[in-house]
Amino acid sequence: MSEYLSVARRMWHLLEPLHATLYFAPEARQIAADLGHDVASRWPSYFAWRTAPLGAAGPELVAATYYTFSPRMISRYLPRIWTVAEPAKVLDARLLAMDRALTALVDGRLTTAQLTEAAGLARQAAENAGPAARPLAAANRDLPWPDAPHLVLWQAATVLREHRGDGHLAALLTCELDPCEALVSFAAIGAAPAADFVGRGWSAQEWSDARHRLAARGWIAPDGTATDRAHKEREAIERTTDRLAAGPWRALGHSRAERLAHLLHPLLAAVFEAGYLPRHSTLGIGRVKVRYP
Repeated sequence: MSEYLSVARRMWHLLEPLHATLYFAPEARQIAADLGHDVASRWPSYFAWRTAPLGAAGPELVAATYYTFSPRMISRYLPRIWTVAEPAKVLDARLLAMDRALTALVDGRLTTAQLTEAAGLARQAAENAGPAARPLAAANRDLPWPDAPHLVLWQAATVLREHRGDGHLAALLTCELDPCEALVSFAAIGAAPAADFVGRGWSAQEWSDARHRLAARGWIAPDGTATDRAHKEREAIERTTDRLAAGPWRALGHSRAERLAHLLHPLLAAVFEAGYLPRHSTLGIGRVKVRYP
């Protein structure tokens, strides 16, 4: 299995931006507004888009599956978002949003044959993403596959992204990092600025308390920077995450994973050139830092 760890990490780097398009594309923002969501903040539509496969989930379930958001912050939006649009309507809307966004991104980048091939490879990997103890991945796997290849590709990317994320939470728990500590330690090693996490809803006092707990464990130095132990432990978490994410890629095999990577590059370039993704990925907090070019 170990030879697929680097494949799992590489494919995550390629598929995460594709999945994340849902949360930032102007087409998705417009669809969210059409549903009735307040789009002055991205959070109402974010919680709706990402949670809808779970059904009309409440704040406790979302806090459990998202992990690094303050339950207090989540309660501002859930379950109220389901009075704006019920989950089934949101699921239809997010496919419509991705149809519009990806149609614009794919145009002239991939032939129909290439897109169909990429969708088939990604779907094969996603169908081998084991659902055991993976609630968000399993919820997305339960959804019917769309017909259009670009939507199949996006849905497969979403299953694989949530599969990796669910596994990552298991790694955080094994390392005994609570939700706020996961963010504090991620910021401390320089993976993303602490300011990027203000939207997660933790108070200054909660953030400070988490830093003190990590300092007591030898993760944070007196000057507030991460210790060698913290860097080693965080890298161990990432290796565990890679190991838990390797199954779909082992099933697909090296050559087909490499072919999928090759096919994804033009689409990835289009996503980056669109310019709406954040420079640091905070969508999968706690995982390896993704630098968007």
